Amino acid sequence: MYVCLCKGVSDKAIRQAVAEGARNWRDVREQTGCATQCGKCACMGKTIARDAMEQDTAAPSIALRQPAAELAYAI
Repeated sequence: MYVCLCKGVSDKAIRQAVAEGARNWRDVREQTGCATQCGKCACMGKTIARDAMEQDTAAPSIALRQPAAELAYAI
């Protein structure tokens, strides 16, 4: 879905920017151009970016969990 009509930025582009290292709204704006013209998309863009950042930080912690028995052998 298009989030920013002025710059042609989609929700996928915002999520991609986060996946490529954007860690805050300023980074997303600089990488995508979202909300840099009229600004009407800023609220939706921030919401999508925040959701993507939360998912991005939650995923590694789930993937790294190991049962206690496996941790004993890893040490």
